[in-house]
Amino acid sequence: MKNLIKYILLIPVLFMSYSCDDEFLERMPLDSPSSETYFENETELEMAVNGVYNRLWYWPAGIAWFLSFDFASDDGWDRNGSPLQALGRGEQNADNGFTNGFWSHFYRAINRTNFITTRGSHLRDEMDPAKYDRLVGEARFIRAYFYAYLAELYGDVPLVTTTLTLEESQTPRTPKSEVIDFVMSELNEIKGYLPMDATEKGRITQGTVLALMSRVALWNERWEDAAAAAKELMDSETYAIDPDYEGMFTFAGDNSPEVITRIQYLRGVQTHNLPRNFWSRMALGHSNKKPPQDMVDTYDAIDGLPIDESPLYDPQNPFENRDPRLDYTLVVPGSRLVNWIYETHSDSTMTWEFQGEDSVRVPNIEAQHAYASFTGYLYRKHVDVANYPTDVGSTDQNLTIFRLGEVLLNYAEAKVELNQIDESVYDAINAIRQRESVQMPVIEPGKTQQEMRNLVRKERRHELGIEGFRYFDIRRWGIAEDVLPGPYRGRVNRYGEGGWLNEAPMIDPIGTPSYDHISNADEMVVVETRDFNPNRDYLWPIPRIELETNTALTQNPGY
Repeated sequence: MKNLIKYILLIPVLFMSYSCDDEFLERMPLDSPSSETYFENETELEMAVNGVYNRLWYWPAGIAWFLSFDFASDDGWDRNGSPLQALGRGEQNADNGFTNGFWSHFYRAINRTNFITTRGSHLRDEMDPAKYDRLVGEARFIRAYFYAYLAELYGDVPLVTTTLTLEESQTPRTPKSEVIDFVMSELNEIKGYLPMDATEKGRITQGTVLALMSRVALWNERWEDAAAAAKELMDSETYAIDPDYEGMFTFAGDNSPEVITRIQYLRGVQTHNLPRNFWSRMALGHSNKKPPQDMVDTYDAIDGLPIDESPLYDPQNPFENRDPRLDYTLVVPGSRLVNWIYETHSDSTMTWEFQGEDSVRVPNIEAQHAYASFTGYLYRKHVDVANYPTDVGSTDQNLTIFRLGEVLLNYAEAKVELNQIDESVYDAINAIRQRESVQMPVIEPGKTQQEMRNLVRKERRHELGIEGFRYFDIRRWGIAEDVLPGPYRGRVNRYGEGGWLNEAPMIDPIGTPSYDHISNADEMVVVETRDFNPNRDYLWPIPRIELETNTALTQNPGY
């Protein structure tokens, strides 16, 4: 059985009764906790902290919250006609259910932590103070974690760190810089309360704190802080690059030397259906999250050159001699998914099914089913075939939210932006590229700052594909207006055609393809046409309901 947090859902409730019987008003509920008596002991504190952890189980638009952003980036699309799809098209407004949901969900988690810090401080004198500091530190981490995302998504947001009375509920927005100051200060303070590595899987550790510090500082161009936090974690030697890139995103990732923190699931307590979202119809999935042709073409050839420059790239065999992370991240035509060869060209009416050691030809649902192909590609990362078919609709595979690979790239980018490009920067990037299961060519010293900036940005797209970072990267680099507008493309998929582009697309220095010169580009599937308004879309709208109930709030420009 997994060694993980035993999550116990706790919802602090303020009990309000209306009666002219004063004695009745003084009675406490006998079957649930009361805000008047909470917290009485260590057990109740543990329950409350576990209740904060539960807020990591958030699945907007049918996808884990921290992954969901990438389906509104140039690496992902949501097929469901959902508010997430509207966000990807640049059509969000103050009533968008996807963007609104994050505001309410994150603030609920923040309020849980505020309740703990406001009402539970007396327990420090009544229990082991070190354990008290650790438990409350874990809750404060999640509060800081969610505030970091709130500030990145909405800009200025109300910074609330105590429970509020009704009279105090009209709270204005706090400047983003002050919110980030709070996040970094909180993380610095709680770091010493936590172990470097968890004895109980899923718990917040010093490693988790340092990883988040490096991420938040990087997102906010606090380069020195980002580099320092990353280096502190690297120097601890608590984590190491996993030789098995693909395995990190399966059940085996629980024991990966690279994984810092995973969200924990347990059958009978909490499961998820990521395989259903990602896998094909033949594999019993709905394939309603789709990668574009653009994401496929960003991966280099195995010689380290982009596909428009590499002599190893053959447009008629486009998946041969490619960065192995392409196959670890995506399901491409001709590759195996569970027991079938995945093929999406409209002429491929039959495919191979593996039955033990034998393989037989069977009808191919993916070729013509109305909801099967779309772009012609699927996501492979984050799902494990080990328990197929039981896990398709309900799996307890844990999901990685912090790992060393990201921290190394945070370090490299921060050092590049400081123009402190030394051997440690090359070592950080090459440690990722040279892992045993990847073995991409090393980056040789002697690059300029701009060359290294381009290399790091490209490496982030390859290494961190569909892990929830691309959406934020293209915004903080100010390139969303360049890479998002226009057609969201799938493969060439026309009867009688070969199914491939006639030529390689042109790849820019950070891995973005252009199809302007492709002779059969008009045969590519166009799933939708997107837009991005740089004067508005770098921030999300403040939910309309929040503006109506908290009149101290103001709306972001353009909404």
